[in-house]
Amino acid sequence: MLWKADDPSPFSTFPEVVMSARTVPLDRPGPGDTELPTGVDGLRCWVGADRVATVLLDRPERRNAVTGAMWRALPGLLAELGARADVRALLLTGAEGTFSAGADIAELADVYADPAAADAYHALNVAAEEALAAFPRPTLAVIHGACVGGGCQLAVACDLRFAAEDARLGITPAKLGVVYPAVPTLRLAALVGPARAKYLLFSGALVPAARAELFGLLDEVLPPAELDARAREFARLLTHRSPQTIGAAKAALAAAPESAAAALEPWERASRTAPDVHEGLAAFLERREPEF
Repeated sequence: MLWKADDPSPFSTFPEVVMSARTVPLDRPGPGDTELPTGVDGLRCWVGADRVATVLLDRPERRNAVTGAMWRALPGLLAELGARADVRALLLTGAEGTFSAGADIAELADVYADPAAADAYHALNVAAEEALAAFPRPTLAVIHGACVGGGCQLAVACDLRFAAEDARLGITPAKLGVVYPAVPTLRLAALVGPARAKYLLFSGALVPAARAELFGLLDEVLPPAELDARAREFARLLTHRSPQTIGAAKAALAAAPESAAAALEPWERASRTAPDVHEGLAAFLERREPEF
């Protein structure tokens, strides 16, 4: 059976994928979610039966500012989630209407009292950022309210970013005299371009979501009441797409242009014998959702 141009595409979002998206806010576990211990205050995580994991920045009394302990815990938590077969997508969000105000400024005064402590602190937050960027499944930052400094660093490390219309985003080390590390500086420039990276880094300005979308900093902007459901729906959609295709795309896009072919080669070689292509083609011809 061949697909005709006027037929519904077999690759469209199937109703059961969309209609089952839950309405529980993303900053609390829903029915059937399994919460995992993180070993640190201010950081929560759970895995849903829909194969979507959620990592929550949970310090609403401090606008979800990220502590040193939270930075330190993130790589291990992400490694644990990345090794689970029941995780096919990851959402990163903040509690109670704020994504994150960034690094905990109360800690920075002590950190910058000692140059060695400052070096160690920046190594911690860069390690957390890189662990998020290297996560083997698609990652989506879901942004309500303020997404500032280190919070924006984490959001930029995600594959995609959806935000509420009233969100504001900014990278503010110029307001503190802090030298932003090379890794997040270059990641930001790769996302929005050098000129807009300079605008954000030089000014420390908080830009509204609509402008951040024009910059390329956001992928979708939605009314606040619709954001969580849309993010969950999209994450669930990704769990129905080929992990092989997604993993290969992530590997190629994470590499330098001259290394992209080499990064993609093992994925291409494995795809010749892996079941994904056979299942995808069979599902297309049978007009059903593939089961990857």
